[in-house]
Amino acid sequence: MPGSWFLDSRPRRSRRGTLTLVFVGVLATGAVTGAFGGELAAFGSAAPGGAAHGVGRGGPEGPPQYPADGKGAAAGSGEARERGDRADADVVVSRSGDRWSAAYSAREYEGLRQALDGSYVGVGISVRQARAEGASPGGGTATGADRESATDRKAGTGGRTARRTVVEVDRVQPASPADRAGIRAGDRLRSVAGHQVTGEPVTAVVALLRGSDPDSPDAPADPGSRVRLHLTREGTDLHRTLRRERLTTESVRVDRIGDGVTRVKIASFTRGSGDQVRRAVRERVPEEGPVLLDLRGNSGGLVEEAVTAAGAFLDGGLVATYDDNGTEHALYADSDTDDAGEAGPGDVERRPLVVLVDGGTMSAAEMLTGALQDRGRAVVVGSRTFGKGSVQMPRPQSDGSVAELTVGHYTTPSGRDVEGRGIVPDLSVKSRGESMERARKVLSGLEARS
Repeated sequence: MPGSWFLDSRPRRSRRGTLTLVFVGVLATGAVTGAFGGELAAFGSAAPGGAAHGVGRGGPEGPPQYPADGKGAAAGSGEARERGDRADADVVVSRSGDRWSAAYSAREYEGLRQALDGSYVGVGISVRQARAEGASPGGGTATGADRESATDRKAGTGGRTARRTVVEVDRVQPASPADRAGIRAGDRLRSVAGHQVTGEPVTAVVALLRGSDPDSPDAPADPGSRVRLHLTREGTDLHRTLRRERLTTESVRVDRIGDGVTRVKIASFTRGSGDQVRRAVRERVPEEGPVLLDLRGNSGGLVEEAVTAAGAFLDGGLVATYDDNGTEHALYADSDTDDAGEAGPGDVERRPLVVLVDGGTMSAAEMLTGALQDRGRAVVVGSRTFGKGSVQMPRPQSDGSVAELTVGHYTTPSGRDVEGRGIVPDLSVKSRGESMERARKVLSGLEARS
């Protein structure tokens, strides 16, 4: 299929179904938000699981592929797909013993496919949890929307922490329904579709914004459906009724953070994000100065996109090796050159580079981090990454459901297996705020020596 690739010595080759490196329970239909685009969050368990749906994530190149004689199978499974059944996939997953496996109904998997394609149905709001007034400093979670995957693991457990938090708009996607309605960052959500959300975990709020059934969070509402919001802004009540739309996610952002440092934030490796990274580096990163690659909270995504993104920071060469049933394949990056074969502005491949990571850095993001670290291209700052080094592919079933199973594992250029281990930073720090400050100091030192 166009756009997918064969695991050969080079990326961008054709193969039926795109291989994915995706964190369990995160890259659902509009998985992590903020830089992911909108009201997106981590659905399912944060721990590996087995047969239960919503555990494990991956994606195909296109819609689920049915058998060659699929006409009869499709006819017999139409009612099952309408009901959202995943019975056949559940059986396959339960028998597999695969800790990263997942079972989806046809509708759920279509939602996942759209997420991997970089789109979602919603109103364009990124939300986060913030401490309520009067809460003790240790009693709440206040992390940005591009960290919702990790935020949900902390605050999504209910109990004391959740009760001391409020849900706050972190970012509004430009030209979205929320933007047109005048909703702003900092507004606090009180209710969504009539449901009180104060103290609720981010995932529950996101599901309401997207119109998902709580029992099937990967299946969002249709474009054009309405959702009523109650917000407050500086003590004033706001009531807005919005129509959901299909929106494009924003996986890559570039900004200046002072001291001549340019930050490139990659929230996820959805389809096309690799080229977005390369364009951003070529067109928006100044010709001089250090670069901070922020992969905190990046839940992974498509292998091909991570390999493509690597070319923005590496002058070609090995990114990872992939073990497919005992056969090893090498994945190489193409150096970031323009159509004339000339290096991009300022030779980004040779400028000081720091990679920021945390426990929410997973899968394909770990693959990229490992490549940059092993090849001496970057200093890695932050906390140990999640530790998922497996690759999943979908297997359509006769009832229209899809079973997603592990087909292999990858290692970094030096041969490290990150599965269950993660990547240890060159400079370990404890807090998110400290990570940024230490990263800037490291970049300053690297620049002074360059």
